[in-house]
Amino acid sequence: MFRLDGKVAIINGGAGGLGEACAVAFAKQGAKVVVADMNLDGAKKVSDKIGSGSTAMAVNVSSEESVAELANKVVEQFGTIDILVNAHGINIKMPAADINVDNWDKMFQINVRGVMIPCKVIGKVMIGKKQGKIVNFSSVRGIRGTDGGNMPYGATKGAVDMITRMLAAEWAPFGINVNAVGPSVVMTENFKKAVAPERLEMLKSKTLFKKFLEPEDIAAACVYLASKEADNITGLIHYVDGGLTAIG
Repeated sequence: MFRLDGKVAIINGGAGGLGEACAVAFAKQGAKVVVADMNLDGAKKVSDKIGSGSTAMAVNVSSEESVAELANKVVEQFGTIDILVNAHGINIKMPAADINVDNWDKMFQINVRGVMIPCKVIGKVMIGKKQGKIVNFSSVRGIRGTDGGNMPYGATKGAVDMITRMLAAEWAPFGINVNAVGPSVVMTENFKKAVAPERLEMLKSKTLFKKFLEPEDIAAACVYLASKEADNITGLIHYVDGGLTAIG
């Protein structure tokens, strides 16, 4: 079950912690993986780690021209695109009463425009073949509020949720499944460096299992949503959150 043999998958944000985990997991399940990122050197490191069947490509997800160039290169090299994972995103924490509008725009540029454009461009390839799987990265913050200056981030993820649901409805006649994963706190290397130990303990206390997620937990959910076993799943925000959304 959950094999992806012969499928061609683009992992946007593939040089990041969650994107790398997805790229590795998809390759293990038999997919041909395109590790796409603005950080081409980082993408190449992930691709080299995977080895045969993987390649690295540069992309600016907020530029339609750049994403179109990526799609053309992938189709030219692999013949098609079967799976798109939008694993990129940023969070610039800001108090709501003191929002920096430039940073607000930057977050929407990457987190929202940067999801819409790849879905639009690569979705056309999938519409043409009447088949495809898209997995967007949302967050529990798209449905649950919190403190700590996260209002702008939550706003972007709420937008990703509705992009996902609307595309699922619009593209179902073309055989395209559009879903999202909604993680809570994931213990990436960058997260460990950015958060104080006392806040880490507080966040851990809010999970039912009293432990943090690992990148591989998110990658496993993405593999499932991209697999044949999820052919009848679409428009779902799949929360991988240790039970956080179950208790509010």
